[in-house]
Amino acid sequence: MASDVFKIALFGNLYQEKKSLAVAQLLKVASELGVGIEIPEPFRDFLVDRMHLDLPPHTVVGDDLDADVVVCMGGDGTFLDVASRVGSRQIPILGINTGRLGFLANFAPDDIVGTLADLAAGRFEVEERSVIGISSADQELEGIPYALNEIAILKHDISAMITIHTRIDGEYLTTYQADGLIVGTPTGSTAYSLSVGGPIVVPQLHAMMLTPVAPHSLNMRPLVVSDTSVVDLRVKSRSGSFLVSLDGRSASYRDNIDLRIRLAPYKVKVITHVGHTFFSTLRQKMMWGIDGRENL
Repeated sequence: MASDVFKIALFGNLYQEKKSLAVAQLLKVASELGVGIEIPEPFRDFLVDRMHLDLPPHTVVGDDLDADVVVCMGGDGTFLDVASRVGSRQIPILGINTGRLGFLANFAPDDIVGTLADLAAGRFEVEERSVIGISSADQELEGIPYALNEIAILKHDISAMITIHTRIDGEYLTTYQADGLIVGTPTGSTAYSLSVGGPIVVPQLHAMMLTPVAPHSLNMRPLVVSDTSVVDLRVKSRSGSFLVSLDGRSASYRDNIDLRIRLAPYKVKVITHVGHTFFSTLRQKMMWGIDGRENL
């Protein structure tokens, strides 16, 4: 870097107007602490035009990203979007939760002062989270081919269930007749996969989960495999097409193409609270240990 000033890149979604007070406070505290700020142009325009914040002309565009830490304000969806854009640069990402549940964006907006002070002083911990990628020898796939949470193969909304022929490391596993199949990372085990009955997996485990979505046969259960495995899929659909969703970014493809899912060549660095554990997050977010009968 050209200077010794600690610098953060500030990202956020363009739909949460309620975040303006938190952003204004973050900018004020950053100025007081001497922390440099870079803001991508679309988010800066949103803050100026919609939030009416008075910002200096800081922008960060494409390959010009130059920061020690990326801060994203929003929910886990915002975090996933930012991770897809900057995660491969190996810049640690901190999520300030102005959304809902927030497994990834787990810093509170009420503690921006303490959070920025800790960042500037280097008082934070970093966890590395595995990423998976998808490719096809038959068709070029749209967008960024990597996902921090999951890659989901899904039917179109009005179509009948799809057929997914599945191989693991070259060996035939099974053929899923279902609304879809989720191939997820441990980080994604508390996301879409969990909502359809998948297992919760600690982030440090080197694994991938295969979780069918509404399978036709009840004996089709979630499966955990090593993250060194290569998952090959061939999809057939009555409609002639299906969806591929990577952390919510979806595109439609014709059926009868081969897809390959495997571990990505990089990990995403996630900033956590000092002393943070995954189990404390589970207790808090899932409200484990709370007896609702006490209020009856």
